[in-house]
Order: sequence, then structure tokens, then C-alpha cells
Amino acid sequence: MFYLRLSCALFAPFLLAPFCLGVLFGANGQEGTAPPQTENRHGRTSDPPQQSSPTLKRTDRKEGAKEQSDEVVTIDTDLANVLFTAVDKNRRFITTIQKEDIRVLEDGQAQEIFAFQRETDHPLSLAILVDVSASQQLTLEDEKDAARAFLNSVVHHAKDEVAVISFSGEATVEQELTNNLGNAQKALQRIEIVLPPGYASRGIVINSPARPATGDDDPRLGTTAIWDAVWAVSEELFSDVPKNKRRAVILITDGVDTSSRLKTDEAIKRAITSDVAVYAVGIGDDKNFDGIKKGSLRKIAEHTGGRAYFPRNNSELQGSFSQIEQELRSQYLVAYSPSNKNHDGSYRKVEIEMVNPELRKQKLQLNYRQGYFAKGTTATNERTAQ
Repeated sequence: MFYLRLSCALFAPFLLAPFCLGVLFGANGQEGTAPPQTENRHGRTSDPPQQSSPTLKRTDRKEGAKEQSDEVVTIDTDLANVLFTAVDKNRRFITTIQKEDIRVLEDGQAQEIFAFQRETDHPLSLAILVDVSASQQLTLEDEKDAARAFLNSVVHHAKDEVAVISFSGEATVEQELTNNLGNAQKALQRIEIVLPPGYASRGIVINSPARPATGDDDPRLGTTAIWDAVWAVSEELFSDVPKNKRRAVILITDGVDTSSRLKTDEAIKRAITSDVAVYAVGIGDDKNFDGIKKGSLRKIAEHTGGRAYFPRNNSELQGSFSQIEQELRSQYLVAYSPSNKNHDGSYRKVEIEMVNPELRKQKLQLNYRQGYFAKGTTATNERTAQ
């Protein structure tokens, strides 16, 4: 159990020669804006390499190509589609909502609902995005176990597909999108922690002038670039996924970003534009590192139509994945033709209100993507959801 592992942190003594060693200490960087530096409990000091937009690193593995489907899906691109779930105060999913029970608003204006239906077996395209920086060292094995059980339950062969991506300073595709569950499980098993050069323990990095530089001394190695990883997965991985598939990222991290070139809002915008929901599982080592940054994980989950979970032990970790599975299979689809017909690339805020008096009394929690970007030219409006 990861809860027990956290309470038994590593206490290995280190006998350091003072004339040749120096411990790096610095101030904590700001989320998504600080240059990438070596991750430790107190901060980082190295400068970032110059690079454009984040990209996914591909491995040489060729396992698990997707089986092809003959299904051709045509959709009306002028329709706005919103998936939502409803849960009561006991976290039970409500499956009896009807079209007349809700109202949809876009930028405060009521919209005419074109279609309404339950989605209990919607095809899924999932990315398991796993933080492998040093702060996950004590919890990674439990995360992998929970993710494997999740895949066994949620993925239906030939209909759903899943990819496995690890990330620290850069995101690496361990397994491309596949409906071969066995290959996805093998990819999860291969994931290992990436430590920065000179790493000692408990978030401390040793900078020794006597230690020769190696080809592995990448300044981003072992750092944590969460928002770059979410951006790259949303931009690249799902680019060829059919529109009829439900796209989701299962983000497993402590939420402490130390090296992203992009800000949280930029990752949110890319996920929304790519119609990707982010489900965040906030987990990490709060004994030796900075704990879990819940605010940023809640923000990206809520704005993209996902949900954030913060398990405190192994049982709750398993429960978080079970909740995600239920949500992905207990959704409603609402389609409407926006009254604002302008193709200006602007952000449109979406609200779903419960109008049925009896259901309103239950104070149901509705979970859905809070907006979308309208179609536009290449010179689109750069606003992001606030």
C-alpha cells in the first residue's frame, strides 16, 4: 500500500566529502512559467533549452497496432456536443434524467436541444499519463497496479483504445493507441522512475564538481513538465482519433510542475480544442516533497469535463479509478445548434441547469466541459477558459 510506503520514507545515510560536494537549494518556481530545472524539495537552478511547442517522444517499439474498423461516422460540425454526468450527495450516478429535465445555456443564452441520449457504451480513446519524476518514487508501483486493474475493467477489445505515456521533463509514448490490452499492460509494467543526475534521496540533488558530465546530463531529466505533457498528448496523440470516440486523459501526478514551458491555461485550451477530458489522480510523496497541488489539478479537470481525485491510501486509489470507469460509462450526450453562428474562434461558456423541481431538490452535481472554442480561421481568438 502506498500509504504505508510513504510513512516509511528512505533514511539512507550519506557520508559526503565537503570539499567536493554541494547541495543545490533554491526558491520554488511558479507553475508553468519557471524555466526547467532539476527537481528537488527546495527548487531548481539550471536553465531551459530553447524549444518550440512540446512534442511526444516516440520509442522504437512497434507493438499493438489498432485493429481497423469499417465504421464511417459523419457528424454535423455546426452542432455543439456536451457530455455530462449527474451524481447525488452519496456519489451515486443518476441514470434517469430526461431531455426536459435540463436546460443548456451558452454565454448565458438558452439553447434549443437538438438531441439527448444516455451514453453507456460510448467508444473510448484513453491516454494513461503517468508522472515518473522523483516525487513519485514511493507510489509508482501502486499507481501501476491500479491503472492495470482500471484497464482490465474499462477497455472493451476492438471498440476502445488506450495509450500509455510516461513523463518527467518530456513525455514519452510507451505504447501508442491500441486495442490490444496485453500490450498496454506490458507498457505500464515497463514504466520506471526517471531521476535527475546526481540525485541522492528525499528530493535532494548533489552537485559534485568531481562527478564527470555524461550524455545523460539533460537539464530536463527528472523534472516535472505536467502542462507540456497534457498539451502534447492532446495535440498529437488524439489528432487522428474519430470524432465518435470519447477522448480522455487519466493524469497521475502530484500536480507540482517544475519545468513546463507552457502554462496551465494553455494546456486547458489545447485539451478543450481537442475535445479531451482530463481526469486527474492526485498522488505523491508528501513526506519528502511538496505534497499534492490540488488547485491546478482541479482546474484542468473541471474545465475539460473530467474530475479530480485525491486518494489517501491504496483503497481510495483503487476507488478513484473505479469512479472514473463509472463516469466514462454513465454519461449523457446533449447536442444543440448554437444560436451564435459566428465562426470567430472565440471561447463559448456552457452551463447545464437542472430545471426539474424534484431533481433540483436532490442538489445533484453535474459534471461537464465548461465551454468550447468555436470554429474559426487560423487567426483564432487566443482566449482560454477562466
